[in-house]
Parts: sequence; structure tokens; C-alpha cells
Amino acid sequence: MGAEEESQEANRISGPNPNPNANPMTQGQFLSWKRQKDADASARKAEAERKRAEDIAAGVVQMNGRELFAHEPWVFDNTLY
Repeated sequence: MGAEEESQEANRISGPNPNPNANPMTQGQFLSWKRQKDADASARKAEAERKRAEDIAAGVVQMNGRELFAHEPWVFDNTLY
């Protein structure tokens, strides 16, 4: 009895899922989820950009080349040489 239960348990765990779509999702539900996910991602990205801009303005972090060129283009003026 113990060996039989173990083999059934092993088959249940490692065997294929009898119903891979246990909770089917409609196209409307998927699109709603996708819009929410994209909105959350863009909100996180905007917040990170805002925080980086504040940190740069405060001098807490170092600017990369693109940011330096955007904020202080005179540094890249080669007409002085």
C-alpha cells in the first residue's frame, strides 16, 4: 500500500497536467490585464526617471554621457580647440 501511494504521488507530481487550462482566460480579461501591467511598468519607469533627474540635480549621482550632453552641451564644444 505504501509503495503504491508513492508511485501514484510521483505520477501526479511529474506527470502531465490533465487540464493545463484550468482557469481559461477570455481575450477581454487578457487585454485588461495587459493594459494594467503596461500601465504599472510605465509608472515605475517614469518614477525611476523622475528620481534620477532629482538625484542628478542634487549632485548625488554621476551623469552618463548622454545626460551630460543633454544638460551641458558646452562641454562637448570642440570649436575652442
